[in-house]
Amino acid sequence: MAHALGVNDLLTPLDGLIPDLERLYTDLHAHPELSMQETRTAGIAAGRLRAAGYEVTPGIGKTGVVGLLRNGDGPTVMLRADMDALPVKELTGLPYASTATSTDRDGDAVPVMHACGHDMHVAWLAGAAALFGQSRGAWRGTLLAVFQPAEEIAAGAQAMIDDGLFIRFPKPDVVLGQHVMVGAAGVLGWRAGVMTSAGDSLQIRLFGRGAHGSMPQASIDPVVMAAATVLRLQTIVSRELAATEAAVVTVGALQAGTKENVIPDEALLKLNVRTFDEGVRARVLAAIARIVNAEAAASGAPRLPEITPLDRYGSVRNDPEATRRVVASFGRSFPSECVQEVEPTSASEDFGCFGAEWHVPSVFWFVGGTDPEAYRQARAAGRMGDLPTNHNPRFAPVVHPTLRTGVAAAVAAAMAWLSP
Repeated sequence: MAHALGVNDLLTPLDGLIPDLERLYTDLHAHPELSMQETRTAGIAAGRLRAAGYEVTPGIGKTGVVGLLRNGDGPTVMLRADMDALPVKELTGLPYASTATSTDRDGDAVPVMHACGHDMHVAWLAGAAALFGQSRGAWRGTLLAVFQPAEEIAAGAQAMIDDGLFIRFPKPDVVLGQHVMVGAAGVLGWRAGVMTSAGDSLQIRLFGRGAHGSMPQASIDPVVMAAATVLRLQTIVSRELAATEAAVVTVGALQAGTKENVIPDEALLKLNVRTFDEGVRARVLAAIARIVNAEAAASGAPRLPEITPLDRYGSVRNDPEATRRVVASFGRSFPSECVQEVEPTSASEDFGCFGAEWHVPSVFWFVGGTDPEAYRQARAAGRMGDLPTNHNPRFAPVVHPTLRTGVAAAVAAAMAWLSP
């Protein structure tokens, strides 16, 4: 009963914190910041940690924040939340919807929205940190609260590591994290082993020869070259992988030309690849290079294409034993129907860097953020695609019970190690 009593002691004040956490969440949602620009959000996180009695170190990995709370002898647990938003124009119609704009890393003016729920993640960790600070008699050990920048560009976790995270702070016994996803609000999704896919983003520049639109014989048309490349890339998954192997190859951008009667010199493709197996990943990336170069050669391109890696995410793999401990703690804090084993997702995360490079077990789980009735109806009707997913301009978790669920889950997971 020690685990359950400890968790209950910590969670008793939560209902009283919810109004304040809701104000925090809606404020963060209305004021999103792009990757490595999270200065306002980081300042708020640091202020919350100081108010809860933590030793606070800002500016880790540029805008990351670390809070350290020592509470006697015992294990060290790291809880992580990411902070950054996306260059997406919000279409939720919410009273606290973002109207923010910013300049992205390419120097372009873009709208900004918390379209992936990182504002909810910050509110969850702020709430959990406050509860641990208020109820020190209910637990023993050290808590490391990490507010991470730049998850959306696969740079923030590594930036914090490169800035001395592993040297400046105690090594944790476990690293814990969570993410709001499409799913009935109030429900937690877990699994041992691979939780999220690896992700690779590439930029491909194709070279042709420009000409007047009325004189195609004088050109080497990079638009046609790009179109043929896009179509041929679709055959990697459909014709080069077995039915038992999983991968996604998405061409998210095709940019070429400025005028309808001018054949341009170049075309640009941006690709995203998701895989669960390292061998499949290597084969898919090799196939992309082979197809891109072959299509350029077939078109008579004057030079080889340029293939430039952009972002790289490793897969998130949950340690089996640590996962069992987390799930058991969830079972003591949530109804059984709210703790569900799920399949791996083809979304990607840089959370895995912390455990993999620190050589400690890590556990990552999902928290449903969809109105439960809307989710039930969509599932019953076979229309799950109608629900706005993460990165959609209409994505916004329902505040209740999503807010409370994420705070309680973070506390319950950490208490699997920190219970007296």
